[in-house]
Amino acid sequence: MKQTPIIAPSILSANFAKLGEEVDSVLAAGAQWVHFDVMDNHYVPNLTIGPLICEALRKHGVTAPIDVHLMVKPVDRIVPDFAKAGATNISFHPEASEHVDRTIGLIHESGCTAGLVFNPATPLSYLDYVLDKLDLILLMSVNPGFGGQSFIPSALDKLRQVRELIDRSGRNIRLEIDGGVKVDNIGEIAKAGADTFVAGSAIFGQKDYRAVVAAMLRAIG
Repeated sequence: MKQTPIIAPSILSANFAKLGEEVDSVLAAGAQWVHFDVMDNHYVPNLTIGPLICEALRKHGVTAPIDVHLMVKPVDRIVPDFAKAGATNISFHPEASEHVDRTIGLIHESGCTAGLVFNPATPLSYLDYVLDKLDLILLMSVNPGFGGQSFIPSALDKLRQVRELIDRSGRNIRLEIDGGVKVDNIGEIAKAGADTFVAGSAIFGQKDYRAVVAAMLRAIG
């Protein structure tokens, strides 16, 4: 059973000189979550933001869920810091954890919901062992590391497979997609089973955030 659609703008594409205002604007425009792309220049070839930014947005007054996608290795060290800084959900890549089950446990113990992230070439077999412990599954429709990339079409088949697994499990697990999500492909992505949509440049690259978010929600139907 698919859940209410959620638009989660990635602040990686926002204007960092005015980050508080940017996040306020995008939430006022109808987005429901704030998505954090955390890169370490080790697991992925780029360096972005840490827990201090999360904490700063909470102090600024952001109350919306903060969805943290950790593209870092090792992952366990930083989980409690993000939880303390105000993260709502923390997702990580199985390749970045020595013990996937333990990392999921650590996220829950830290008071957050837990997600597992699959790169375009990462097999879904990890789900055989941990599906019953997850709150969210994030499929990458680009190879992580940089914003503004094009959607990889094979992600649609993967979405359908994961949607079937979630439905069969009967569990309340969100299915999130990240990478190249735009107004003109979000409808097809939703049909394949996604209910949570990360969009960066497709939103922050536009003048009218409200118009883009509304167009995305219309396309999802």
